[in-house]
Amino acid sequence: MSHSKGFARERELVNQFDDAGFAATRVPNSGGGTKRDLPDILAGNQGDIYAIEAKARSNGHVYLEGEEVESLLFFARGFGARPRVAVRFDYEDWYFFHPGDTSVHVTDGGNYRIKKETALAAGTPFDDFVNPSDKVTLR
Repeated sequence: MSHSKGFARERELVNQFDDAGFAATRVPNSGGGTKRDLPDILAGNQGDIYAIEAKARSNGHVYLEGEEVESLLFFARGFGARPRVAVRFDYEDWYFFHPGDTSVHVTDGGNYRIKKETALAAGTPFDDFVNPSDKVTLR
C-alpha cells in the first residue's frame, strides 16, 4: 500500500474517533520522520488514552515489524497510554488488538501478523472499542 493511502486511512480513523467523541490526532512524525518512538495515532476520551499503530491492507494479512511493536509499547508505557494495533481491510471495519493478545501471531523472526479472518473473528470492532459494554464476557 502506498504511503499516501496509509496516511488517508490513518486520517479516516482519526475522523471516526472524532465523530465518536474522542480527542484524536494523527502523529505526523511516525514512520521515519524521527528516531523517536511514536505511534500513528493518539486518541483519548475521559481518561482513557490509547497509542495506536494503524495498518490497512486490501486483503490477506497485516504484518508489523517487531521493532514497531516494541516502539509502540515503549511510547505507551512512557505516555501512560494503552497500546493498541488497529487493522482495517477493504470493505471492513477497523479492528483493535492489544499487541500481546493471543490472536496476534508472533513469527519466528519476531514480527507480528494478523490475518483478516483473525481480525474479523477475534478483533474488537470500532463501535465496540469506543463504546465498551458493561457486560462480562469470556473474551
